[in-house]
This record gives sequence, structure tokens and C-alpha cells, in this order.
Amino acid sequence: MKMDRQKFSIARARACMGQKDFEKVGIPKGTLCRAMNGKGIKPETLGKIAKALGVDVTEIIEG
Repeated sequence: MKMDRQKFSIARARACMGQKDFEKVGIPKGTLCRAMNGKGIKPETLGKIAKALGVDVTEIIEG
């Protein structure tokens, strides 16, 4: 699955989350960078990112 970078950035700004906040919830920097660069990531990883942001996964996926 691919994450939409613009949608992610908006959700991230709303949640006021920085890189360290994602690391605290178990999302490594490399994984987040891959997702932000349009690379495919596992659905469960995308779910973790959405959960950390407090949004539904459909709000940050590409498409």
C-alpha cells in the first residue's frame, strides 16, 4: 500500500507529531521515510501510522 504524502502531512500537522513521536510508538525513521517517498509499505504498518495520527487509514492512503 502507498501513503499519500500530502494527506499524511496534513494529518501529521493536525496531530502535532514529529519524528520522535513516531519512533515512540514503534515506527522506525526508515519506515516512515520509505512511506513518505511513495514506496509501498505493509498494510499493518500503514495502520500503525494512522493509529498514531488518530485518523482512519483511508484518510492517508493514496488513491
